[in-house]
Amino acid sequence: MLYEQVKETIKKYNMIEQNDKIVVGVSGGPDSMTLINLLIQLKSEYNIKIFVAHVNHMIRENAKKDEEYVKDFCQKNNIEIFIKHEDVNKKSKTEKKGLEEAGREVRYKFFDEVLKKTNSNKIAIAHNLNDNCETIIMNIIRGTGIKGLKGIEPKRENYIRPLIETPREEIEKYCEENKINPRHDESNDDNTYTRNKIRNIIIPYIKKEFNPNIVKGINRLSNIVQEEEKYIEKEVEKAYKEVIINDEKEIIYDLKKFNSKDILIQKKLILLGIEKIFGDTKGIEKINLDDIIKLCNNNIGNKFLKPNQRTKIEIKNKCINIKKD
Repeated sequence: MLYEQVKETIKKYNMIEQNDKIVVGVSGGPDSMTLINLLIQLKSEYNIKIFVAHVNHMIRENAKKDEEYVKDFCQKNNIEIFIKHEDVNKKSKTEKKGLEEAGREVRYKFFDEVLKKTNSNKIAIAHNLNDNCETIIMNIIRGTGIKGLKGIEPKRENYIRPLIETPREEIEKYCEENKINPRHDESNDDNTYTRNKIRNIIIPYIKKEFNPNIVKGINRLSNIVQEEEKYIEKEVEKAYKEVIINDEKEIIYDLKKFNSKDILIQKKLILLGIEKIFGDTKGIEKINLDDIIKLCNNNIGNKFLKPNQRTKIEIKNKCINIKKD
């Protein structure tokens, strides 16, 4: 049943096409071992070529055993494997980042490197339905807008997540039925980490006391938000073409046309402009957007705002200039 369910997810989001070359992130845990086994089953149907990327984060005592387990699996299945060793704990302290964030950066950078090295066109990650629920709850706790309610997207750029509609319970059952003995990451039991608290304490409590179907409920919300965001993104792209004057070294919008748009579209246009310059919108909060919109709507020339250290928003010559400070 799981095989058919995952095939439906793949078709639904057009994740895999004929002759794809796919890099699969494999840690050795239940999720990634289920993913790699299912992709092996799909090899002949799609004529795909599979590579495995494994990161040894050098945090846990059993990390070397996990690495050997994945290497042994790849050898038995004639799959080329690429391995990276990185002291994520050291990186976390040096760069003053959380351990989870540092580890994620290392993994995704390495996956992209393997993609280029193998001339592949897809990267498969083993996020499941429960992971998506946990991510959304984490975003809500930290404070989020609509974007944070989207959760983990099934497909984005080169990344695909064939297990994103599969509950963790079904993955564990699949491993048991197919006599897959995945590795256990004991750090998942450590409730000092926010995600583990949500996974091991908060969700079980909600299931018991309020709603046993909380995971599916949260994921329905995620699907609705993703659909609505797609529509909004199309409207923003349409508005962008109407207001844009220059998009080379800086983003220049026509102020009058910008002010004629709905406030939601205005905010999205500001974020889009910042993202086009910097590649992200880090450090831009709701209060910053409110101040920028107020500045634009006041329609007073030669005024500017600096929402963070790198960004300058300037009203000049009946235009909005978004540029590096």
